[in-house]
Amino acid sequence: MEISRAAFDAIVAHAREAAPRECCGLLIGLGAQIESAHRARNVDPSSTRFLIDPHDHFAAIRAARAGGREVVGVYHSHPSISARPSATDLTEASDAECAYVIVSLAVDPPEVRLFRLEAGAFVEEPLSRL
Repeated sequence: MEISRAAFDAIVAHAREAAPRECCGLLIGLGAQIESAHRARNVDPSSTRFLIDPHDHFAAIRAARAGGREVVGVYHSHPSISARPSATDLTEASDAECAYVIVSLAVDPPEVRLFRLEAGAFVEEPLSRL
């Protein structure tokens, strides 16, 4: 999958701004291309989980459709651990068509990785910056 420089930079900036809480948002694009990142509010009060605000989720869907695009995935941050899916991430994931992007601030520069859900497990896929 490919990600635009603007979307990559927006995800990292959002993660930095939200730290020490997790940030979250939706990925907008077409097919195997992520063109933009749509920020969402994290309505989970925990500092180690995220829950996308439903209003922001629907706003992202509307914005994507208005631009002839679609929501191709979600992103969230791990402020102090690696960019690997946690047990909670796996428990809460449900869409095999969805790209799951995780950004870790535990390293510098931040690590950004892409995963897909296959047969009940996350499988990493290459993520290329445009």
